[in-house]
Amino acid sequence: MGSLQTFVADRKREGVKNRTVNLSLSMVRRILNLSARVRRDEDGKPSLDPPALIQMLPLNDARRPYPLSWDEQRALFKTLPDYLAQMRLFKVNTGMRDQEVCQLRWDWEIPVLELDTSVFLTPAEFVKNREDRLVVLNRVAKSVVEEVRRKHEEFVFTYRGKQIFQMNNTAWQNARKKVGLPQLRIHDLKHSFGRRLRSAGVSNETRKVLLRHRNGDITTHYSAPELEELIEAANKVCELKSGTGCSEAESKNPLGQLSY
Repeated sequence: MGSLQTFVADRKREGVKNRTVNLSLSMVRRILNLSARVRRDEDGKPSLDPPALIQMLPLNDARRPYPLSWDEQRALFKTLPDYLAQMRLFKVNTGMRDQEVCQLRWDWEIPVLELDTSVFLTPAEFVKNREDRLVVLNRVAKSVVEEVRRKHEEFVFTYRGKQIFQMNNTAWQNARKKVGLPQLRIHDLKHSFGRRLRSAGVSNETRKVLLRHRNGDITTHYSAPELEELIEAANKVCELKSGTGCSEAESKNPLGQLSY
């Protein structure tokens, strides 16, 4: 830990949160453990002696989630290029993580003929909790998918025919500053989806499925009636309620009006 103190201090001066610093410390710990326990020299001896304990920093500086208001979302998305607005609009209506959106492939789309719609099933290796993720499309998310369909053979979201590797880019950072939301993170779009589901009265169990939190009672095999129930719940975040949602007409043309 003494050897790492300068690194930790430098990162903290840069304003990096403890969680991010811990990711780097975890990587160092992983390499040292592999070197001491797995890697051997020509005589079969460990490359290193067992390393001293590397302590993680306490997670006492984490920033609280910042769910977007509808007015903030409207102003923010209007400042983004279309391809970025599409990705953010999809994310805030599905609760997917950043890399799940960037990696989304057409091969993962599954038609649900009984409901005249489709869902996506993201393989476990592309999901943080290493479980297959069902992605249910509400009206807005479905309209975004139709906007980008046939633009690329493999990936759902692309820019100039190429895969997008991250959502936190310069255009996003500039847009946040322009509308006065410099503290907003990409992950807050997921929090916004979850908060809106809860405000709409969606049950905790259904929210877990839509947000894909671990739940041992839920599998990735759903019948059409179960999917219909999930889609109905997801649609509650894009209905006109108390002036906070969007109308049916608006949800059919999300990028044309960006009124969500």
